[in-house]
Amino acid sequence: IKNKSRFNIWPFCAVRWRPAQLRLFCSSSSPDEQKPRPSMLRHLTSKIKATGPITVAEYMREVLTNPVTGYYVKNSMLGADGDFITSPEISQMFGELVGIWIISEWMGAGRPKQLQLVELGPGKGSLAADVLRVFRQLSSVVGGASVSLHLVEVSPVLARLQADALTGSSGEEADGDEDPVYHRGRTRDGLPVSWYRRLDDVPAGFSVFVAQEFFDALPIHKFQRTDRGWREVMVDVDPEKEEQLRFVLAPSPTLASSTLIQAGERRNHVEVCAEGGAIIQQLARRITDGGGAALIADYGHDGTKTDTFRGFKGHQLHDVLSSPGSADLTADVDFSYLRKTAGGGVACLGPVSQRNFLKNMGIDARLQVLLRSCADPSVRQQLISSYDMLMNPKKMGERFHFFSLLQLSRLARPTAPNGLKLEKNKNPAPLPVAGFTELQYS
Repeated sequence: IKNKSRFNIWPFCAVRWRPAQLRLFCSSSSPDEQKPRPSMLRHLTSKIKATGPITVAEYMREVLTNPVTGYYVKNSMLGADGDFITSPEISQMFGELVGIWIISEWMGAGRPKQLQLVELGPGKGSLAADVLRVFRQLSSVVGGASVSLHLVEVSPVLARLQADALTGSSGEEADGDEDPVYHRGRTRDGLPVSWYRRLDDVPAGFSVFVAQEFFDALPIHKFQRTDRGWREVMVDVDPEKEEQLRFVLAPSPTLASSTLIQAGERRNHVEVCAEGGAIIQQLARRITDGGGAALIADYGHDGTKTDTFRGFKGHQLHDVLSSPGSADLTADVDFSYLRKTAGGGVACLGPVSQRNFLKNMGIDARLQVLLRSCADPSVRQQLISSYDMLMNPKKMGERFHFFSLLQLSRLARPTAPNGLKLEKNKNPAPLPVAGFTELQYS
């Protein structure tokens, strides 16, 4: 992007917008495949021409979740025929170990009578199905709790897939928009399942929240350090090609660039997911008030990376500004930002690599059990290949990370029973947190 252009943001006020030098990820698709989808592009260009360049966050929000032409609203993007595959789609072992983690934290909290499983962005429902299978197999352990499943999903396409996988034909739609539960049903075991568009609508109570590849799709703001201070990266219409979008730098500080940059930031380019921070604060508040935990699995970093914004289409990297609405948009999760926004009311663990987390959870032992019970060579090879995809450092093993929010009391040392005399420095240790600590199996 080399051209500069003038853009009228306010009447009688011409402002020079500087083109932003960003790394663009392009797919290997043909020129015909890269032609912008007219409806989304027309919507974006009209909006920009009317009000001025938009933030990258607003661009992502429109492209992904616009109620008419949004990528998540119109497409079934998961699986081999979609644009990307997530860990639960690769192997049942992933979801099974997440299920074990949930039960472990429920036990660590004292086995509350109510247990709400809440998943944000449940994909095709594969993870929830694997988790519920673990609950079914360990019914003797969790049988005393009232368990319910709550799914937060904005995509009607994916909600239908989730319902087919989890409740079959037993579900029913809400009568009107006033009901926060827009779909409900029951699993074959009678466990109630509810669908919501917003986390706010999920009932209060002891809950374990799971977000697997959820935060990476939330809108980000992008900022560039300049000799005049931080400037926000915006999306503009290319003045020489009206059907093409480009990045530009805001000529002056924006509200976001003035409030979202952390003090002492040393990087020259920063991505901040303010919406992700708000959700983390909401999860922290719910965990503090009602009890529970949150487990976040995503690709990300601990405050070290810079320009990670990219698109995926047909399992290939795709130019984020090309053909808006036809490809998934994503950015690495900044776990250091999530930790800071969580505040001091909860304990944060991680991030730890997916490889270490699953190894600590016992994936090696689970693989051996599955292999011993399987005589079909093709299925055995599939199990080994899926294990390699999840664990190989060059594949998903080091690329993805786990991060957790817990009640502060979860990590507190248990109080010694009355009358029990302990040696100096021999107070009872807090129970280990599965996945973040290597567990010993007897």
